[in-house]
Amino acid sequence: MRDPATLSAEEITARLSGTPEERAAFVHACAAAGEAEAQAVYGQMLLDGAGVAADQRAALGWFMKAAAQQHLMAINMVGRCYDLGWGTAPDKARAAQCYRIAAERGLDWGMYNYATLLALGEGVALDRAAALGWFRKAAALGNAKAINFVGSFHEDGWVVERDLAAAALCYARAAQGGDFRGAFNHARMLGAAGRHEEAIGWLKRAGASATPAFVEKAAAWLAASDVAAFRGRGVQAIRSASC
Repeated sequence: MRDPATLSAEEITARLSGTPEERAAFVHACAAAGEAEAQAVYGQMLLDGAGVAADQRAALGWFMKAAAQQHLMAINMVGRCYDLGWGTAPDKARAAQCYRIAAERGLDWGMYNYATLLALGEGVALDRAAALGWFRKAAALGNAKAINFVGSFHEDGWVVERDLAAAALCYARAAQGGDFRGAFNHARMLGAAGRHEEAIGWLKRAGASATPAFVEKAAAWLAASDVAAFRGRGVQAIRSASC
């Protein structure tokens, strides 16, 4: 393969328009040439098994190479690997360190992930006030998952006064931003307000992108709900994408 640095913009576009295997091979060549963005992207390809055999350990290695060049998403992804044990033994403290670096340098996903550990007290001391601060910073950058988490703080009365109206607003924004947990929480609020048809629609959207584990947990909650529409149609809606 030719040196990626010698390719024209049109040639690069053509290489990236090929099969998944061809794209992976091209990105690997760019990564091997030292391009930080390519290293981060190739690490994600290895993590996902996109055009190349999945290899979590190798993915971590490429994320580390990109992180050494101060690539913020790569720093965050090194944190994810340590957080979830992808290619290495889980180490929540080290994950928190990576997330904090990415967060302090302005990456919304670093903010979200660091805030999550602060909210749970994993790898760092439990500090919900600091967690809320970071969630709000990520939310201000448009991170839908962070917006949903801010809603949870308002609903549960963590750090702030319990405010269901504020929670509902956050959940609606998170749902509109594409977060499946936000869509589910938005549906819950709509159902409680008697807006059942709208709620069912959002449950379908939540189920379309949610993880299988979340779908099952949500379905169990809906089956036990006081809202009759949730017990039947709601369960069907959240599961509809997997049927």
